[in-house]
Amino acid sequence: MEKQLSLEGYLDEDGKFNRLPGKKQKKKLDAMLAVFASKFERSRKYTEVEVNELLNCYHSFNDPASIRRMLIGINVLNRTKDGRSYWLDDA
Repeated sequence: MEKQLSLEGYLDEDGKFNRLPGKKQKKKLDAMLAVFASKFERSRKYTEVEVNELLNCYHSFNDPASIRRMLIGINVLNRTKDGRSYWLDDA
């Protein structure tokens, strides 16, 4: 619950994230990415379209590609080299 409380200023009236935290807000960005990661089902494979649709349910700033890349960059999501399949990383 603490993570969500610290992110209140990033939520719009619908409860979706309306922007990413700035570069100096690493803890808030990490907390936000943890929220996004929690929406994925373990042991399920997703297409890129499904990943984007899922992420779009929780943010309103229309940039699922950036969020997807960040989740891959911090080893939360993994993908095949051709980008056809995504899954939660067990690392």
